[in-house]
Amino acid sequence: MTPREWLYGRNAVCEALLAQKRTAYRLLIAETAQPKGRLGTILHLASQREIPTEKVPKSVLAQVHPSHQGVALQVDPYPYTDLEEILIYTARTASPPFLLILDTLQDPQNLGAVIRTAEGVGVHGVILPLREAVGVTPAVVNASAGATEHLRIARSNLAQAIESLKRRNIWVIGLEDTPEAQPLGRIPLEGALALVVGGEGSGIRPLVRRACDVLARLPMKGKIHSYNAAVAGSIALYLAALARGEFSFS
Repeated sequence: MTPREWLYGRNAVCEALLAQKRTAYRLLIAETAQPKGRLGTILHLASQREIPTEKVPKSVLAQVHPSHQGVALQVDPYPYTDLEEILIYTARTASPPFLLILDTLQDPQNLGAVIRTAEGVGVHGVILPLREAVGVTPAVVNASAGATEHLRIARSNLAQAIESLKRRNIWVIGLEDTPEAQPLGRIPLEGALALVVGGEGSGIRPLVRRACDVLARLPMKGKIHSYNAAVAGSIALYLAALARGEFSFS
């Protein structure tokens, strides 16, 4: 039997119900919570899907997670896709492929934050390594405000995945703060591309780095040495989205 898990937090639970990517089994609501706003939407969606709903003391929800915000949803684990399915999806879209590769991120907050940005700027899919990295856990879902539930996320051997992308003429850019890396603003970002973001502290692993077409860095003017992985990845994603014409400010 596949183990189940609990999602918590109003955004995470609401987006999971909206996306309908997972089977949901039970919804717990704090007995003192008012059924309005996001919570009202959650209750409406749960009723539509006939998900058993229980009002419980906050102490019960605290056993799920201290940051429950008065709600928790029991679901199946995150349903990863595979790289081929992501590429099939990108072929059906009107814009060139736009992918995010995350190499060995360990912090659920960082992973959730950059995935939230990826969903917001229109990334077609995210690729995580098979091991040595955090996966899509409830903490990551919460940190992403539920963005994980709307994205196609795969786990793969990253070096092999990059070679597969390059055979499809997808430009692979490794984001790294090293002297040999070019400033990101000098690199064309408007075509088919995959952005590689390394782990906290360790950066991109050597085998993955060698597989990239080019290394890019974000120039800085301040005294702090570098951005963290989530911030650097988010800035680069937004710059790529602007170059691709994903947004208009007129």
